[in-house]
Amino acid sequence: MAGRGPQGRAERRSAGELESEVLATLWAAEGALTPAEIQTEIDGSLAYNTVHTILKRLYDKGLVLRDVDGRRGAYRPAKNAAELTAEAMHEALDRGPDPIATLQQFVTGLSPEEEQALRDLLSGGAHRHRQPGGGTP
Repeated sequence: MAGRGPQGRAERRSAGELESEVLATLWAAEGALTPAEIQTEIDGSLAYNTVHTILKRLYDKGLVLRDVDGRRGAYRPAKNAAELTAEAMHEALDRGPDPIATLQQFVTGLSPEEEQALRDLLSGGAHRHRQPGGGTP
């Protein structure tokens, strides 16, 4: 829900925040959701038209798929959260001038558990972390 600014006016959430909120709602769902169902899950704080616009943007970006059920359209994520995050990490590495230095900086900020999981993955360990919402990294 939007907060209140210094003058008591409602603060608007950015398009990115709204897209993230809609994606999180879809990842938590068992199946495809209609815009009205998403609006309800988000607590009804967004107008139906806003939810529909966000879904159209996510669809245009290839982040959601639209299932047509009669006259109602329902949406589901095209990728799980781990896949989308990994894709963003690869894009960030591709943008920088020195991907190795970027990886070094990233690794120094890992928690001990994350570091151990990374070591296990790099050594071909059989342990694979299961992500909420399905799929493995």
